[in-house]
Amino acid sequence: MATNPVMHVVTGAMGALIPKLFELLKKEYNLQKDVQKDIEFLLRELPSMHVSLGKVGNVPRDQLDKQVKLWADEVRELSYIMEDVVDSFLVSDDGSEPATNSHKLKALLKKMGNLIPKGKARRKIANKLKGIKILVKEVADRRDRYRVDDAVANIAAATTVDPRLLALFKDQKELVGVDVASEEITKELTYMDGDVPNKKLKVISICGIGGLGKTTLAKVVHKGLQEKFMLKAFISVGQSPNVKKVLRDIFHQLDKEGYKISDAPTLDEKQLIEELQTLLKNRRYFIVIDDIWDIDSWEIIRCALKDSNCGSRIITTTRSLDVAKRSGEVYQLKPLSRDHCENLFYTRLYGGKSKCPFDLPVEISEKIIRKCGGVPLAIITMASLLDGKSREGWSKVYESIGFGHGENQDVDNTRKILLFSYYDLPYYLRPCLLYLSIYPEDYSIRKDTLIWKWIAEGFIKKEPKIGQYDLGERYFNELVNRSMVHPIEPKDLGPVTDCRVHDLVLDMICLLSKEDNFVTVLDTDDQNIFLQNNARRLAIQKRLLEKGDSVANMSTKQVRSFNATACDIRMMPSLTSFIALRILAMEGCTFRRDGLHLNHLGSLVQLRYLGLRDMPIDKLPAEIGKLKFLQTLDLHGTMIEELPQSICQLSQLRCLYILSYFDQGLGGLHFLGNLVTLEAVSLDCNHGSPEFAVELGKLTQLRRLSMSCIDTGLDDSMAKVLVKSLGKLKEIQYLDLLWHYEDRESEEWAGYVPPRNLRELKLTFSLGHMFPAWIVPSLLPNLNRLSLTLEIVEAQHLEILGCLPELVSLTLKAKQTFLGGGGLFPKLRYFETDAPMSFLQGTMPRLEFLVLSNLFSTQLKYYNGNFVFEFGSLSNLHSLQKVEASLNTIEVTQKHKDQAKDALELVTNAHPNHPSLYFDYGIDLMETY
Repeated sequence: MATNPVMHVVTGAMGALIPKLFELLKKEYNLQKDVQKDIEFLLRELPSMHVSLGKVGNVPRDQLDKQVKLWADEVRELSYIMEDVVDSFLVSDDGSEPATNSHKLKALLKKMGNLIPKGKARRKIANKLKGIKILVKEVADRRDRYRVDDAVANIAAATTVDPRLLALFKDQKELVGVDVASEEITKELTYMDGDVPNKKLKVISICGIGGLGKTTLAKVVHKGLQEKFMLKAFISVGQSPNVKKVLRDIFHQLDKEGYKISDAPTLDEKQLIEELQTLLKNRRYFIVIDDIWDIDSWEIIRCALKDSNCGSRIITTTRSLDVAKRSGEVYQLKPLSRDHCENLFYTRLYGGKSKCPFDLPVEISEKIIRKCGGVPLAIITMASLLDGKSREGWSKVYESIGFGHGENQDVDNTRKILLFSYYDLPYYLRPCLLYLSIYPEDYSIRKDTLIWKWIAEGFIKKEPKIGQYDLGERYFNELVNRSMVHPIEPKDLGPVTDCRVHDLVLDMICLLSKEDNFVTVLDTDDQNIFLQNNARRLAIQKRLLEKGDSVANMSTKQVRSFNATACDIRMMPSLTSFIALRILAMEGCTFRRDGLHLNHLGSLVQLRYLGLRDMPIDKLPAEIGKLKFLQTLDLHGTMIEELPQSICQLSQLRCLYILSYFDQGLGGLHFLGNLVTLEAVSLDCNHGSPEFAVELGKLTQLRRLSMSCIDTGLDDSMAKVLVKSLGKLKEIQYLDLLWHYEDRESEEWAGYVPPRNLRELKLTFSLGHMFPAWIVPSLLPNLNRLSLTLEIVEAQHLEILGCLPELVSLTLKAKQTFLGGGGLFPKLRYFETDAPMSFLQGTMPRLEFLVLSNLFSTQLKYYNGNFVFEFGSLSNLHSLQKVEASLNTIEVTQKHKDQAKDALELVTNAHPNHPSLYFDYGIDLMETY
């Protein structure tokens, strides 16, 4: 369990507040002496209060004393109030807006005119700080009076029965859906070298979310194989392991008699390891190490498990993908199939589907089974909740938030098992996970926008030598590795860009968020929630119809984050009521009355994130320039055709998404020097801004750039200027470029050198454009994804691409290509093309997924009334697992389509791996064979 108390949801804004108070003490703020003393008092008291809050946060809320809960809730709310006051001061004292030379005098006069109102604001804030100081003293006194630290220590020392122990003693008849997985693992553990069993020690790590059945599966495999081994043991490690006890348990199970006559109870870790090494020397053993949470514990245990080339086997189970990779070969446990889900569900309820009552609510039961997502523990819990309930009761269970309601042992066990994963998270990951409760069930969450929201909320702290977004990616990957978030794997095997939250996990974090007042979800059943609840983060997820008027009347003064996803909103409140707002994110919403108005947008002076993705707006107000703290502006999918010039006053802007291709309003790009992401900008070289082409090169922090360059055949001066600017962007890691210059060669690219950190490159060139001379392995050592559209790619060009050392994914669109030579594309796993090729022995040795586009135009030839597949020898692609083919359907009969499918089937069936075939007829229909 994480013990570092620096940040947890129960600490509210405390983690971000303390550094801001230190910032206020800087000399440049010229604080009055009494204000300085108040801040110094807060800095003395708040860190110890923060430590106490962290201790509270590491104890499940239902185990806390009521007085401790009240104290923690009070401090959390107070931290939000304090941060709002401090941020208000920082805004009021912020410098003047960027000014050109022609407007410097005007800006100076404006600044001088602001001195008086700023002075009033400072005095007002100083008075608030004095009031906060009094409140902090009172809260600190209550902490001492309630003895919060002692109460938490007593709770933490208490032990509870681990509900996962039940899995070890289940009757074999209760196990459902483990047959396939157990057969696969058994086959891996008994693998042969020719006709002789492999003698090397083999370790397989079963990985998956809590409740998926890892322990049950390990038990089945262990029981089936244990007779073939001299020594065997099944040991549970747990979340807070006593490694010495684990080593003793292994010793005891392997050799009960030897353990009795030894001094094992008095031995330390080193001595126990030596005893086990002696015991296992030249002996064949099979050990299951169940429920490993951290790699350090495993490394110590592993020291004792000696490999004597006797064919010993080890199974580990874990929820962490990182731990699984470090401990052995990973076996990612999959959810139960649909049939197995039904079998388990109806068996738990009625003893089998054939024994179901005739009036079974089939539609509701199917929805419930689908909601469980193939997780056995979820199915068992749901069945327990439904047992003995009427048809109406089933509907109520389904419409509830999930496992948060219900008083029975199965529900409690399910919640405890999931909470083990939550409380094992490091302090910095907990608020990041709970924040996912703003999204609806089964929603596809964009990784990049999620990370920018985390940054805007202050969940990701600044660290030396690493950017905040990069750190956010680490957080995201850690949640994925811990099975708390499910990544949506891209088709081209590239980096994960989207994710979902399993319903089990979503129900858990929604319950925790509600208890801690972290996120408030507003739907049709919670219209009056703001009359009783001081919401800090608001998420609207469902359709708000007739009762939607209450959204316009709700209390929003304390709301820091407003998220609306795919909603139908009757009326929005005025933006002037959101005085503390940091995030305003609306995606795919509709409005019943006057639509979405951005009047008074400039009043949201604390705003860090403004997301209007897929919203029906066509104009941004000029007052957006007042949002001095704005970091992310997402206009993807809007109808905005021109940005106001004031956009260049957003000096803190780091991420800008635009769907409408334009560069109007971006003439002062040099004021946006903190931008790291700029996507979907277009430059029309005849009508666009020449200033934009020049100033693009001043965005030296850019990491992601997506743009379109269009020309109608006039002079090429702007193209050369633009290429020169691109050459100055040395930090670019992702570049998506549409280069549409009619009847041009590639002279404008002469001398261009790509950034060495470039990892993803998508180039779409107009007809007649030559293969870029700068695409060579020496200049692109880190490139792993490439999408290239050209008229012709010749053999020598393919050899160049084949030598890119880190290339994993390649999409190649060209009229003519040839492939030859073994040893090319050593790491390529995904290849998509619409041109004929011939695969030679040794080419693409790791290719798993082959996509063939426009099959009739390229790979199929018609001979004597039949189609013949002419795509070289697929048998030379030794790692091939999947083939996808699409047809050019113009003037092609159904008979010809069927013949084409048959021709391709013959090729894939003849392949040694028998790769799966996905066949697209071109009519929105995909058939699988």
